[in-house]
Amino acid sequence: MTDNEKTIRIEPVTRLEGHGELTIKLTKAGKVKDVQFNVSSTRFFEKFLEGRFAEEAVRIAPRICGICPEPHHLAATKAVEAAWDITPPPAALKLRRLLINAKQFSSHALHFFALAAPDFLAGPFGDPANRNVVAIINALPDIGKMALEVMQFGQDLAAAVGGKAIHPVTSIPGGMLNPFSEEKRDKFLKRVVKAKEMTLDTLTLAKKVVQDYWDPITKLAVVPTYYLGMHNKGDLEIYEGNLRVMDPEGKIVADFNPKDYKKYYGEHVPAHSYATHIYYKPMGYPEGIWRANSLARVNVADKMATPIAQEALQEMRAALGRPIHATFAYHWARVIEIVQAVEEIEILLEDPQIVSTDVKLSDVEPKKGEGVGCVEAPRGTLIHNYWTDAKGIITKVNMVVATNNNMAGIEKSLMEAARQVFEQKVHESLVLPDPMIK
Repeated sequence: MTDNEKTIRIEPVTRLEGHGELTIKLTKAGKVKDVQFNVSSTRFFEKFLEGRFAEEAVRIAPRICGICPEPHHLAATKAVEAAWDITPPPAALKLRRLLINAKQFSSHALHFFALAAPDFLAGPFGDPANRNVVAIINALPDIGKMALEVMQFGQDLAAAVGGKAIHPVTSIPGGMLNPFSEEKRDKFLKRVVKAKEMTLDTLTLAKKVVQDYWDPITKLAVVPTYYLGMHNKGDLEIYEGNLRVMDPEGKIVADFNPKDYKKYYGEHVPAHSYATHIYYKPMGYPEGIWRANSLARVNVADKMATPIAQEALQEMRAALGRPIHATFAYHWARVIEIVQAVEEIEILLEDPQIVSTDVKLSDVEPKKGEGVGCVEAPRGTLIHNYWTDAKGIITKVNMVVATNNNMAGIEKSLMEAARQVFEQKVHESLVLPDPMIK
């Protein structure tokens, strides 16, 4: 830093899934020179897996993240199955879909209520002592109770299917370790009715937040980028499908099988971070910066896969159009995905095949090969790429996690927000509602 510069460092950045640090560099004149966002990177897991039997990857990879271990668990399984040309039984695939939707449901609920809601309900300039989930529970006990019950349903279901709510163990190359009993199915079928009601109440609350904060949502950190997300014949998808890339004007410029990701994924290594910036390779960097996560998925999808979620998406698009570039609209998209998750959970629980005992192959033969496993984690698209030798030992690994897909887009959004705050003083003229918590 020179004598003419000022550095603002926020460390740690709170309410995110990991450890983060934000650095803003200003010139003497108060202009924004640079914004850097640093988080822990996961590249060392690629080395952890080398030399191990591929079956071990499905138990090691979930340790990458305590918030979204299920997607890592399933992406690892899919990568091994692709390398060994394995097709698991249909009932196993439905159990995996139940598991990933349970995680989508609980993780999005956690984010909305515990990480995002405090700033909305207490106000961005409110007392920091009130901007936390405990203050919400104390001040708004009905909302707090609903938040805890919503998150608990998803976590309980994830544990019932995955063996544990955090770091699941039941998905294996060739299927699932255990079938889902009728007793468990019946228990969650009863609980899903209330979970669905609370989800719709959450959607109502989210729409009120959007209406109250319409000014900052539509004016602050509105940044055009490319978008990356999974779909299945145009429907928003999180377990099995092709990947789409949408350009800033809303045109689908790529639609490809995840195994071909290297044709479309570019990787930029910034000097200030171990976390690489992934971008749309044909456009180059930084022109091809893309974003993943909930808003990206609802942008690239033609429609949601379930009826109530589709109604919610239509309402969002009627208000903000398509594509939506408003960074704060991620919260709205996230709640729409919660609705789809609970609808899919209900459909899967009602499917007779969900309690089938035919959930794993009797024999799985390791082989030399390369496989790509791709799913949507709550925070964005996740790819595991494994190479194995003839004994089934992993020789090479490449992972592209949600963080890497979003890092460049996050810094671009932060740069725009910093310029608006420090140079244009936009925050001084934004229309904000009276806080619900004072």
